[in-house]
Amino acid sequence: MAGFWWWKLLLVALAGILFSPQQYSASQKVPEYRFMRNATSASNIAYFDYIVIGGGTAGCPLAATLSQNYNVLLLERGGSPYGNPNITNLATFGAALSDTSPTSPSQRFISQDGVINARARVLGGGTCLNAGFYTRASPQYARETGWDGKAVNESYQWVEKTVAFQPQIKQWQSAVRDGLLEIGVQPNNGFTYDHIDGTKVGGTIFDQQGFRHTAADLLQHGNPARITVLLHATVHRILFTIKGKSKPKAHGVVFRDALGRRHKAYLNHDHKNEIIVSAGALGSPQLLMLSGVGPAKHLQAHNIRVTLDQPLVGQGMSDNPMNAIFVPSPVPVEVSLIEVVGITKFGSYVEAASGENFAGGSPKDYGMFSPKVGQLSTVPPKQRTEEALAKAIESMDALDEAAFRGGFILEKIMGPMSTGHLELRTRDPNDNPLVTFNYFQHPHDLERCVQGLSTVEKIIESKAFSPFRYKNMPLSILLNMTASAPVNLLPKHANSSLSLEQYCRDTVMTIWHYHGGCQVGKVVDTDYKVLGVDALRVIDGSTFNFSPGTNPQATVMMLGRYMGLKILRERLAASD
Repeated sequence: MAGFWWWKLLLVALAGILFSPQQYSASQKVPEYRFMRNATSASNIAYFDYIVIGGGTAGCPLAATLSQNYNVLLLERGGSPYGNPNITNLATFGAALSDTSPTSPSQRFISQDGVINARARVLGGGTCLNAGFYTRASPQYARETGWDGKAVNESYQWVEKTVAFQPQIKQWQSAVRDGLLEIGVQPNNGFTYDHIDGTKVGGTIFDQQGFRHTAADLLQHGNPARITVLLHATVHRILFTIKGKSKPKAHGVVFRDALGRRHKAYLNHDHKNEIIVSAGALGSPQLLMLSGVGPAKHLQAHNIRVTLDQPLVGQGMSDNPMNAIFVPSPVPVEVSLIEVVGITKFGSYVEAASGENFAGGSPKDYGMFSPKVGQLSTVPPKQRTEEALAKAIESMDALDEAAFRGGFILEKIMGPMSTGHLELRTRDPNDNPLVTFNYFQHPHDLERCVQGLSTVEKIIESKAFSPFRYKNMPLSILLNMTASAPVNLLPKHANSSLSLEQYCRDTVMTIWHYHGGCQVGKVVDTDYKVLGVDALRVIDGSTFNFSPGTNPQATVMMLGRYMGLKILRERLAASD
């Protein structure tokens, strides 16, 4: 019996499940947006001052802000997050990510590296799907980006009044925090939204009742008389006018509703009006290419008329690689998402999440590290096939729920130096593009991963964390346990032991922080205007050279508000 118990624990790490659902009985106040409707009700042709493509993390605050003074159309290819418990409740975190249906708020994609990933397809974007951690970028990041510090802080505060909360830190997260401090990830910065070296408790977009607050909530600050939000509105291309030798000028968009009917939206006749793309790190470069702005040869290969030969569209794609270690616990642990972070000086962030079985739900169903959401680290990336996922899920379902007691400590590297690129797969905007991130291509990224895992080992062995570890389970066993399990074997290497370098390569996963494709200085200028064309901007994470802070959502929401205010100020100044 002891051997069978041990085998179950080994399979837990292979299956990679994080925590079970928790039930909440509190009722959530749902915003009533009279300006939001299905695109099937849209007129065939309409005119606006601003057309924002993508109602995601940046698009919602941007559209709400611009609507203070101007008529704004916000086009979102997905549906509403409201009324969907798989989005709104902490109890069902991961359920949306595991839904692979055509109408899911999460659209699964697999990078050319073989890592399974997800992109949002819902009003509110990634804030509807993520683990909720809220933290700002560092002041240095803001300075290097060229942002105005005062306006940045005011924009963060505007966001935080609606969507950010202080989490309740319980035993597991406290042990990780104290372990980080014990091993020297100092100082203790307590609870703060700020990005500071050392150990801190960050914010969360889940409130005290376990309800998720998203970028869609920021639309409540819009002017209802000036904003129109269309759901299930998929933009197929941006329309340009080209006169003589002048720059191409964006003047409208073509979109289709859920029934496939074609609609057009145009800018009103004012040269200051603009189209703004906020479709995310995959959607924004994809849409530019579909509209003829991109590498000419690639566009011609897809029979797309070239509006502007811009070879840097789709370049500079990065994803912060994540590697995690499952730590089985001899005692029950609370359900927790990312709440504590260790910001190391060598460039790795250490975080943790935990869980156990609660009444009303099974830990096998959901979780950040579940094969059901595509997180499969028990085979190397290129071998993470549908068959491998199915086998991992089957093995996981066969386990007793008691075997899922424990949690994960993860590390992810900041600002990966490895970069890749994005290309079109088809001319259908509903299809995922081809994207390559080239994880660990740069040796410095691999070095930081190894340092991060070494830091995780020290936390596991710390006195503070001792109540949550088995004494006879050192890191070598935690890393190599997959080699003796009966399913989903990692490759056995010549030295018969799994080095940290090889562990990084073989078990790399995503934490959904991919960025790039329309970077500042390459595709857009410092005002996020697309170089080489007029009346077109890109404002979202595709413009980032590095992911801001430990987690980007706060900064992406801030950027939407920040740029909305900047655009309003510039237009006001021009009219004086």
